[in-house]
Amino acid sequence: MSASQVALPMYLGAPDAVQDLWMHLREALRAQGMQGLPEAIVWPQDLHAHWLSPDLLLSQTCGYPLTHALQSQVQLLGCFRYAAPGCEGLDCRSVLIAREEHAHLALQDFRGLSVAFNSSDSQSGYNALRALVAPLAQGRAFFGGTLETGGHRQSIDAVRQARADLAAIDCVTWALLQRTAPQAAQGLKAIGYSAPYPGLPLICALGAQKHVVAALQNALGDLLQSPAAQASLEALLITGYESPALSVYQRCLEMEQTALAQGYPTLA
Repeated sequence: MSASQVALPMYLGAPDAVQDLWMHLREALRAQGMQGLPEAIVWPQDLHAHWLSPDLLLSQTCGYPLTHALQSQVQLLGCFRYAAPGCEGLDCRSVLIAREEHAHLALQDFRGLSVAFNSSDSQSGYNALRALVAPLAQGRAFFGGTLETGGHRQSIDAVRQARADLAAIDCVTWALLQRTAPQAAQGLKAIGYSAPYPGLPLICALGAQKHVVAALQNALGDLLQSPAAQASLEALLITGYESPALSVYQRCLEMEQTALAQGYPTLA
């Protein structure tokens, strides 16, 4: 296996810290005898093609693709723990954001208003919100309009610019944005949270050999104990790492199945 692709593409607010984190991880992998490791991470435009690359050494995906398009196509390495409101252990939540004028509203009060979402295969921006809205929708359309934006930052912009009234944002993305680009969150408020679900999976190629997987998991665990890596870990709100069983992501499927059972297959 030519281990040439490394990316942590899901949290874009601190790219320098992401690159620095990889350099520390790279050193830990080299100490275990791995060679041919790339100097720089990549920032893929086509995430699905990147995730499915046979040369994928390390990347980060979302729980929904892991249980759907990437099912049996990649190996799960583990998951970081994060220090952000809405996180507990490996679990995170989606924070529901709205403009200050709607800060007094509960989710049920957004009936007939508009919603923005990053993509329909997003656990945080779509699946978790769909499960939350399903019992309120009662098998009918709930929102007055929907807007697919292509990314959490774009969904936040859409709400701030009044092109949509509500969006569900991964709570780590929201916390990092408030830290690195507070102007983007100006005039916006959190009005609630989704149910918890496992955080973003760290993955490698399906064809990665056992010793490569073991080296990656060891290095990821050691990273949290490295004094040299603490600044980049703190900048990315990373507080821990675990290697859970793939079955923990069953909750993403259960959220989807709950919405389907209630006659609410799509955000509408």
